[in-house]
Amino acid sequence: MHDLVEYIAKALVDQPEAVEVRTVEGDRSILCELKVSPDDIGKVIGRQGRIARAIRTIAKTAGSRTGKLIHVEIIE
Repeated sequence: MHDLVEYIAKALVDQPEAVEVRTVEGDRSILCELKVSPDDIGKVIGRQGRIARAIRTIAKTAGSRTGKLIHVEIIE
């Protein structure tokens, strides 16, 4: 899951070297914290959160094979 979120984020931003993904795995869920450059935060969130919602949907769909809930948080 870490690699998928990182790949998508790096494709969207202008400074891919600033992308960091931290994964915290629990019993029934996985939390992916996505951190990007402050200049690129708007590109990851998108208009009205559409891109962020799409990233979360892709992550949840890919995570359905593991049987765990996937949460993607975008932090500064």
